[in-house]
Amino acid sequence: MKRVFLIVLDSVGIGELPDAAEYGDEGSNTLRACSASPYFDMPNMAKLGLFHIDQVDCGPKEEHPQGAWGRLAEASKGKDTTIGHWEIAGLISDKQMPTYPDGFPKDLLDDFSRQTGRGWLCNKPYSGTDVIRDYGEQHVKTGDLIVYTSADSVFQVAAHEEVVPIEELYRDCEIARKLLVGEHGVGRVIARPFVGTYPDFKRTSNRHDFSLTPPKATMLTQLSEAGFAVLSVGKIVDIFASDGVTDFVRTVSNEDGIDKTLAYMDRDFEGLCFTNLVDYDMLYGHRNDVDGYAKALTYFDRRLPELLAKLKEEDILMITADHGCDPSTPSTDHSREYTPLVIAGRQVRNGADLGTRATFADIGATVVEYFGVPQKIDGSSFLNEIL
Repeated sequence: MKRVFLIVLDSVGIGELPDAAEYGDEGSNTLRACSASPYFDMPNMAKLGLFHIDQVDCGPKEEHPQGAWGRLAEASKGKDTTIGHWEIAGLISDKQMPTYPDGFPKDLLDDFSRQTGRGWLCNKPYSGTDVIRDYGEQHVKTGDLIVYTSADSVFQVAAHEEVVPIEELYRDCEIARKLLVGEHGVGRVIARPFVGTYPDFKRTSNRHDFSLTPPKATMLTQLSEAGFAVLSVGKIVDIFASDGVTDFVRTVSNEDGIDKTLAYMDRDFEGLCFTNLVDYDMLYGHRNDVDGYAKALTYFDRRLPELLAKLKEEDILMITADHGCDPSTPSTDHSREYTPLVIAGRQVRNGADLGTRATFADIGATVVEYFGVPQKIDGSSFLNEIL
C-alpha cells in the first residue's frame, strides 16, 4: 500500500527567482525574513535537511540529515496560488492569468449585478481586512456586494453573513465564475464572508474558492483515473475545481489542517493525500506580520514529529510551497520565489540532495512514477534519486 502525503506550506518561499524583478519582488526571501524573528525555531525541519537546500542560510545545517531536499524554481508565468499548485501537480502555465490593477470592466460588473440582483462596491485592488473596514458599513446599509481584487488573479466578493447568507454568497460567486472565462479567466473567485459591527468587522472561516478547471491532465487526474485515492485537505479541492479529487475535508486553520492530515494517515488507502496549510499566506504574509508568520512555522515544526511517526513502510512525506509572500517587504502580495522541498520516509535516502530543480512539476512527475502510472504531465521525476 503506497501512500504519498504532500503538504504545501502556503507561501513559504526561500529566495527570489532570477526574474523576480519583473514581478516587483527583487530581494524577497520569505523564510529568511521569518528567521529574523525571535519566535522562529524549526529544529525538526532542520533534521530533514531544510537548511541544506541551495542558498538557504538562515539556520544550522544538520550533521546527519534524516531526509532528502531540493530547491524548486517556478517555470510557470505568475506567482499565483492556482498556478503554483497546478505546477506542483504537473501543469506548467505558459501564460499568466489576468490581473486587474485598475478594477474589473464595468460591463462585466453590470452583468454580475444583473444576475445576482445586487449592486457592487469598491472594484479596486484592496487588502481583505481594509476593504471591509472601508466599505463594510455601506454594504450593510445597501446590501451591495463588495467586489475587489489584488495583485493576484482573483475576483473577491465580501459580504456580511447577516446581510447576504452564506449560501447566497456562494451562488453569487458561482455566477461570477461563469462570467470570468476566456480573456477574463481569473485563477480564483473567492467568497469572503465577514461578521461584526462597524468598525469591528471580522472575516470568518467560511471563505470558499471557486477556481478554473485545469486545462490539462494533472497528477490528481492521472492518479484517480488509474484507480488511486486522491485525498484533499484544505483548499486543494477548490484550487483544482474538484478535478481528480476522490475525497476531501475543508479546514479552518493550520492546526485543523494538520489534525485532518493525521486523521487521513490513520486510514487505509493507496494514493495521494494533498494538504494546503493556508495560514502563513492568509493571516501573516498578506498582513506583513513577521512574528506571526514565524510562530506559525514554529508550530508546524512542533507538530512534524507526529506526522513522521505515522508514516508506514512505503509512505513518503513531501513538504513544499507554492510561491512566496515575504512579510518583511512593503508589498503585501505574493512574491516570485524559489520554494523548498523536504522529503522523508523509511525508504527515502537520507542526505539526498536534489539541487535546484527547473520546475515545481518535478513533484508531480515523481508522484505518478511512484505509483507506476504512465506520465502524461510536465516535469521530470527524481524518484530514483531519493529511493
